[in-house]
Amino acid sequence: MQFALSTEHTMIVDTVRAFVEKELYPHEDEVERTDAIDPALAHSIQAKAIEVGLFAANMPSELGGGGLDNFSITLMERELGRASYGLQMLIARPSNILRACQGAQIEEYLMPTIRGERHDCLAMTEPNAGSDVRGMQTRATRDGAGENADYLINGTKHFISHADMSDFVVLFAATGVEDTKHGPKKKITGFLVDLNSPGLTVRRGPACVSHRGYHQCELFFTDCRVPAYKRLGEEGRGFDLMGEWLGATRLTVAATSVGRGQRVMEMATEWAATRKQFGQAIGKFQGTGFKLADMATELAAAELLTLQAAWKCDQGTMTDSDAAMAKLFASEALARVTDNALQIFGGMGLMNQLPIERYWRDARVERIWDGTSEIQRHIISRAMLRVHGA
Repeated sequence: MQFALSTEHTMIVDTVRAFVEKELYPHEDEVERTDAIDPALAHSIQAKAIEVGLFAANMPSELGGGGLDNFSITLMERELGRASYGLQMLIARPSNILRACQGAQIEEYLMPTIRGERHDCLAMTEPNAGSDVRGMQTRATRDGAGENADYLINGTKHFISHADMSDFVVLFAATGVEDTKHGPKKKITGFLVDLNSPGLTVRRGPACVSHRGYHQCELFFTDCRVPAYKRLGEEGRGFDLMGEWLGATRLTVAATSVGRGQRVMEMATEWAATRKQFGQAIGKFQGTGFKLADMATELAAAELLTLQAAWKCDQGTMTDSDAAMAKLFASEALARVTDNALQIFGGMGLMNQLPIERYWRDARVERIWDGTSEIQRHIISRAMLRVHGA
């Protein structure tokens, strides 16, 4: 692993940082106040992102995407992570799962998404099946015999991020049961489903304290008919598709956590250097200075874990544990950094006059979505034990 960034990597960082500061920062307070993003603003940000080449940067260049490798994308995610989640997600990085599109799916879903004409969301989680993905109850059953028979989908999904600003959903549903050495398990299959399909209702979910402007929704399927050609990949192989996506999205959470943590640390450091009590800057007191030292150390370690995992991903050697370690440590480091920052700001840290309480709230979800900290620890420890046959 190269510890020094190349000239190209430095240019990516500088370009994204400048875009974030100029195009996203000015709108954060309004998004926080209204918990909404004006459609005209969303269109403007997207158009500017396309113009400077940041849109769909994770998609292959031969398909019109940016063609960046995983290391470069992780650097980009780190810089985007400094901004409001609702705003930075307008600079779309389409789900890697869409690379599995074939035939008519390419022109109907993949290419328009890369061009910014359509927007995707992803639906795995259910009210009674969160971390237990195999326990999902949403079912897709054939309406007739033969390979070309349509599917009828019934069930409910929740915590579906960004569905209110999307055109279609990458849906995972159970399509049968298979016997394994650990007992019967559901076969999971992926589908591409337009959100305006008959039999599908999209509803805004309960308000969340984290990431205002970036909403989670509920999807209700009642005999929602999906043509067979909209099945994504082979029937029963959806779990493999999910596995490919989860590694990438855990790196995203890790990278954005590092970026947000760095922004918060910079603000806390400036406050500690300029806020005076008892005749001197509060940063000179050990109680504050040591917090800054811990913040810097943890973020440096989180960044190294994250960039190492991204580098290994490009080498084809990244394991589930690598991604899990990065996500686990970076998200928990962000929690400690934002909490320490709030403590440094004191009572003002809890006031909405400053953004510190916002960062503190936003940090909480990072340890939950895309696999809880407990799930990450399970992945890591299971891999360690497997070497010894346990």
